[in-house]
Amino acid sequence: MTGIAELHKKWSRDPEYRAAYDRIGAEFELARSLVEARTRAGFTQAELAKRMKTTQSVVARLESGRMYPSTRTLERVALATGTRLRISFDPS
Repeated sequence: MTGIAELHKKWSRDPEYRAAYDRIGAEFELARSLVEARTRAGFTQAELAKRMKTTQSVVARLESGRMYPSTRTLERVALATGTRLRISFDPS
């Protein structure tokens, strides 16, 4: 099975994909970080949802990038996964 990182590397050779990714890269990075936190904690989406006192569909939307989570929601993810939320602004 091909991993998402491998697919991204392959697709990044396409200028149209690269331009689209650059426009919404931060959203992809946030979604990727959420998935990583959950999988490192060893949880399914349903298990994380239960710990966050929400539904699996909410977790799925967060991980897909289809919704913009509040800082409070991100803190709930961090607490549920045993991680620390860190938000930063990096120079362009």
